[in-house]
Amino acid sequence: MLEVDKILEKCGDFGRLQMIMLLLFCVINVLSALHYYSQTIISFVPKYWCADGLPASIESPVESSCLPLNRNISTPNTCYSYNYELYMGYQSFPSEMDWVCADAWKLTLGQSMFFVGSVVGSMVLGYLADVVGRLPILIVANLIAMTGNLLTIWSTNVTLFCMFRMISGIATDSNFVMMYILVMEYMRPSVRTLGLSICIGFFYCLGSMAAPWIAVLMRSWRGFLLTTSLPLLVVPLFYLIVPESIQWLISKQKYDSAVVCLKQVARINGRHVEESAYAEFIEECKCSQQNQKASPHLLDLFQTPRLRRHTLILFFKSMVITLCYDAVSRNVQGLGISPFVMFSLSATAILPACLLIIALQDRIGRKAMASASLLLSGIFISVTGGIIFAASASDKTTTLLVSLSVVGRFGVTVAYNSGAQYATELIPTCVRGQGVAAVHVAGYAFTFFSAYILFTRSVFSPLPEIILGVLSLLGACLCLLLPETLHRTLPTSLEDGENFGKNDRWYTFSFLEGRTQSAATLDTQNAKMYSQSTESAVYF
Repeated sequence: MLEVDKILEKCGDFGRLQMIMLLLFCVINVLSALHYYSQTIISFVPKYWCADGLPASIESPVESSCLPLNRNISTPNTCYSYNYELYMGYQSFPSEMDWVCADAWKLTLGQSMFFVGSVVGSMVLGYLADVVGRLPILIVANLIAMTGNLLTIWSTNVTLFCMFRMISGIATDSNFVMMYILVMEYMRPSVRTLGLSICIGFFYCLGSMAAPWIAVLMRSWRGFLLTTSLPLLVVPLFYLIVPESIQWLISKQKYDSAVVCLKQVARINGRHVEESAYAEFIEECKCSQQNQKASPHLLDLFQTPRLRRHTLILFFKSMVITLCYDAVSRNVQGLGISPFVMFSLSATAILPACLLIIALQDRIGRKAMASASLLLSGIFISVTGGIIFAASASDKTTTLLVSLSVVGRFGVTVAYNSGAQYATELIPTCVRGQGVAAVHVAGYAFTFFSAYILFTRSVFSPLPEIILGVLSLLGACLCLLLPETLHRTLPTSLEDGENFGKNDRWYTFSFLEGRTQSAATLDTQNAKMYSQSTESAVYF
């Protein structure tokens, strides 16, 4: 809403309040990273072997084994107890519950239920955010995350584990996105991308790298969940400083509350704003709302052929990227190195990925960024699988595997972080909020299969890398069928969306096109893009 941007210029759109909100957003990045990856940390499976009939002091075998070690013709093929070689003394959930071999499916099911919860939570909390506001849902989501993790500590069987992981998963996404929306709305458009990307790059990376070492320090999965859950109690304190979304308040015609929030912004930023400015702002909002027409529905995106094709590609791209991002970030075992070290090394790709997006996305275009990043990750992930299949476990092979895995994580992180903006710009304004939210939920729904893909390593060692590599390469090819959006007037109506990029070919890229538009025109289009992106984001 242009009215909001104008009044924020008077109240301060990059002052002390925005700095405080960015600082709190950094805290949310660390906490959400710890919450998201708790699913991985508690599920590490150390080397194990059958302990039936063996003395406690026996030397551990080279590889994990589900069958008795001293097996003969009369020995049964079943095992009733296991010994473990714990990573750095860390007791994980499966090693405590003996959820390996025949019972490994229980852990996979519980991991999948986490993502079932994330789909349910994205839809339910997203709907409630439109009813009660962004700030209350931010607080509720983080409290749900804390509750789910603390309840998991008391899991004693597969039913309770699945139930409590699902509760924990409900908070996923909403515990981060609501703060993202609030910070974005209150910041000057020209610094949004830079400020938000730097916060995510540094502090989400920090939280991801710290997660495994907190587990090592606590020495048990229960201690890890307790240590990473209790800090979420600070989030309700955000209510004392973070203002509610102005755009949401205006959409609900809560004009007095909107003015109260604006006065809070001006006070903290040390600005004096005349009462007449607030009155003028409210009148402009009322006039704008009176002129609004009923918006089309999400299903209207599937009415015409080109728009339907673009929408389906965006859905598939979101599902592939989200699945690959989750699976690659959790695929830290079986590479010949401690999963704690591998997890931290893999997380180092987050910051460079964010910096690369800042540097290149507005230069080479969304289409080139999406295709190239998926192509890069697909190639390196596939090569990693080939090396796992062909090579021996030497030091050189381990170094190569780790390097390829980190590069693959880098590529899929670039694709994941840049993909949301591409969808936001390509879906017409009239259905952008519903469309982007649907694309977002579809991606989280597909991560249900992430744990099962990683589980295929027990069938064929390089199979997870092969599946993820093929999906990434397929996603890269499909992105070539989408039109470029950089330096173009974005579609506002369904008709605009149908005709958008009609003359584009699969090899049409922004950095190869001649720039005939004037600088003034480009500035105007960029301003519109920021405004439209803000409008769409409030529907997440």
